[in-house]
Amino acid sequence: MPQITYYYSAHSAFAYLGSAKLAEICDDPAVTLVHKPINLTPVVEAQGSLPFRSRTQAHVDYFFGREIERWAELRGVPVVGFRPTYHDADYSLANGMIVALGTQGPDVDAMAHAVLQAHWRDDADLSNPQTLGALANGLGHDPMRLLAMAASREVQDKIAANSAEALAANVFGSPTYVVDGDPFYGQDHLELVARALVQPFAKPGFENPAVDGDGA
Repeated sequence: MPQITYYYSAHSAFAYLGSAKLAEICDDPAVTLVHKPINLTPVVEAQGSLPFRSRTQAHVDYFFGREIERWAELRGVPVVGFRPTYHDADYSLANGMIVALGTQGPDVDAMAHAVLQAHWRDDADLSNPQTLGALANGLGHDPMRLLAMAASREVQDKIAANSAEALAANVFGSPTYVVDGDPFYGQDHLELVARALVQPFAKPGFENPAVDGDGA
C-alpha cells in the first residue's frame, strides 16, 4: 500500500497551505498517511538553517508576505494577512494534540488540519489550552482528556522521537513528505508526491564524471 510519511509542525505555514491538497491526494483509500509532528526549530538548526527569528527582515517579509499570499490564492486557502500574532509561542501542546490521536486515520487527519487552520486562518494561539480545548471539542473529543494526553511525557517523548527520526532522514523543514524513502520538501511538491505514489521517480545516480588528463 502506498504510504506518505508526513513530517511537519503544528504552526507550519506551508503545511497548512498544503493540508487540503494533501487530504485530496490521500482520499484514495489505497494511500496511507502517517503523521509525524516534530519540534521544528531544533530540526532546522541541526541542518544549518536559521530559525525565522534569526533571519533578515527582508527574508521574513518575503516569506510571510508574497510567498504565502500567492500560494494561498493558488490553493484557494484563506490566511490572515500578517505574520500570526502568536507564531513564536510554544506549540508543543498543539503537536501533542495531534500525536495523542495516533499516527493515521480520520481523527488525526482532522485534528492536524484544524490546528493548522486555526493558527493561519484565525490567528489562534496554539499555546493556549482553552483554544486547543475548543478545537478538540469541536471535533467531538473530550477536551480535558485530550489535553492531558497531549501534555503527557509519553506523547512529548513521541514528538521528540519523531524529531530525531526526521533528523536521521535529513529532513530540514516543514512540511516534508516521504514516499518510499524519497523526500519531498514543501507543499509546492505535492503534485510530485501524487505522481510518486503511482510511479516512483528514478533514483539519482550521482556518479563522478570521468576526469580528463589535465584534471579539468
